[in-house]
Parts: sequence; structure tokens; C-alpha cells
Amino acid sequence: MNWTERRERFRAILAGNRCVHPGSVYDAISARIAEDLGFEVGMFSGSIGSMSVLGAPDLVVLTLTEFAEQANRICRAGNLALLVDADHGYGNALNARRTVEELETAGVCAMSIEDTVLPRPYGASSKLSLSSVEEGVGKMRAALSARQDKNLVIAGRTSALTIANLDEAVKRAKAYETAGVDAIFLAGGVTVEAVEVVSSAIKIPLILGSGGGQLGDLNWLAAHRVRVALQTHAPFSAAVQAVYDTLKALREGVPPRELKNVASPELIRRVTRADHYQQWTKDFLGGA
Repeated sequence: MNWTERRERFRAILAGNRCVHPGSVYDAISARIAEDLGFEVGMFSGSIGSMSVLGAPDLVVLTLTEFAEQANRICRAGNLALLVDADHGYGNALNARRTVEELETAGVCAMSIEDTVLPRPYGASSKLSLSSVEEGVGKMRAALSARQDKNLVIAGRTSALTIANLDEAVKRAKAYETAGVDAIFLAGGVTVEAVEVVSSAIKIPLILGSGGGQLGDLNWLAAHRVRVALQTHAPFSAAVQAVYDTLKALREGVPPRELKNVASPELIRRVTRADHYQQWTKDFLGGA
């Protein structure tokens, strides 16, 4: 697997003048589908990792090892440039350094590390809180020091727009830029004003969560130095609904031949790369 070539492609997007939507993926098959449909970037989030690997909500109960293993399965399935959400780096600055080591080895092209206090501390309210700017900077510096391939992208992620205010988001974006990160990921509470203000305050690219109106206009986003803009994680939700509906129908006695929205044998062959395996069988096992 040529991880560096993929990372160079991701960096080319950051350095370019376009904004792209990533395909939200969670396993080998979803990654192949995204690649086959022409997505230039895949996105694997911590929340989807928790649900797809553990069947658990997004409460940071997934371990780094479990997340890195699933990221590797996604990366080895094809040639998709993968951006991942590395949460808070799974601990302090030293843990963030270990997180980069594991995810770089797994083959990811880019990762974001956030400044939210995670997991929820004992006695805390349901509202999230931010770590200090100093701790956030320490994590970013530790993460940057850990990478072996300098093409690996480290993005500083902040939820300051949701938890605090625009001024705090600008302060953190500038601090993380000074620390040396390659991009700033604005998570939650994103508005047109916030994009305009933050993009004018820093020189590095932006990554955004999903949004409507101008926040869904790729040309407008590109003009404000947004290079990657998420579109929610609907593919996983759609897959859950499809499995639920199919099993429910079977349980209620619907004959298999009457099931709706089931992948055709041709599609299954394509996403499992059955033709490749057939050729390898012929080449290496003497089979027909």
C-alpha cells in the first residue's frame, strides 16, 4: 500500500483552490463504494467507529487500538485517501503522540485532534467543555512531532463555536496554526460569519462539518479557503435502516425473493472485487 501517494493527493486538495465533500465510510465495503463512485476523500469519524465496531453511542468508549484497526481495514480495501477523527487524541499530549503513531501506521492520510475535554469527567454536566488553549497547543505539538511521513496531515479541531464563542474559536485557530498544524477543523456551530472571520484570521485551510445554504455551496466554501466539507454520516444510518428493514421483513415472513433494496449479485461481485480473486485463483491456484 502506497500510503505516501495517498497523502500527497490529500495535501494537493488542501493546497488547491477547490472544496470537496468526503464520502463518510465505516468499513471495507463502504470505502470501496465511495472510491468507485468517485469520492476523492473518505471520512471515518469517532462516532461512526463507536457504532460500527462496538454498537455503542459516541461516548468515547472505543479504544485507540479498535479505531486504528478499523481505519486500517478501510485503508487496505482500496486507494481512498482517508481523513479520520482522532477525537481528543485518546488522552493527554503523550497519548495524542501515540495516536498519531498508530493511525499513521494504519495508513490514514489525515487526522483531526480536538480540544474538547473527553470522556465526560465524573460529576460533570451534560454540556461539553474545552481544554485550555495551552493543553490544546501541547497536543498539537506532540502530534506533529510523532509523524514519520511529513505528508501526513494533522488538523487542529475545535468545538469552540458550540461551547464558547467566535472569539474563542479564532484564538484557538490562531494558536494551533502557530503550533504548526496543517489545517483547522471547525466542528459544530459553524455559521457563514464564523467561516468568514476564521478564514481571514489564519492562513491555513479549513475543514468543516455539514451545513446548508452558503455552507453547502462548494464554490463559496472554496473562496473562503475551506478545502473539505462534511455531509453528515448518512451512509451508516442508511445501512442500519436497510439491515433493520430486511431482517424485519424476513421475520414477518416476507419471502427472500420479494425483499426490496437488496444489492444485486453484480454489485456484490464488484464491491468484493470478485473478479480479482477469480484471476488470482487462476494465476496462483491453477483454478478456472
